[in-house]
Amino acid sequence: MRIHNHPILPDPRGAKITFQFDGVTYEAIDGDSIASALLANGVRVLRRTEKNGESRGIYCGIGHCYECRVYWEGVGEVRACLTPVEDGMRLRTQGGDPGHER
Repeated sequence: MRIHNHPILPDPRGAKITFQFDGVTYEAIDGDSIASALLANGVRVLRRTEKNGESRGIYCGIGHCYECRVYWEGVGEVRACLTPVEDGMRLRTQGGDPGHER
């Protein structure tokens, strides 16, 4: 589920790193955003709305809408579309109970 030969996306043959989202370990490529790494692993739901618990994922992909917020352990809330994934980072669904949904 990756785009190959793109002028700005990381080379899919790049260095592999791992991170956790809601307790599940995933693989990413160094240079991925959190959002692109989760999408490449089939994860579509990044948070739940505060009022109704409705699922939300990537909407604008450029940092304007805040729909892709996730919680980074030790750091706080970040926008997944703008934040580079880091080796060993521990993330969870923003504002919701741990236990991700694909």
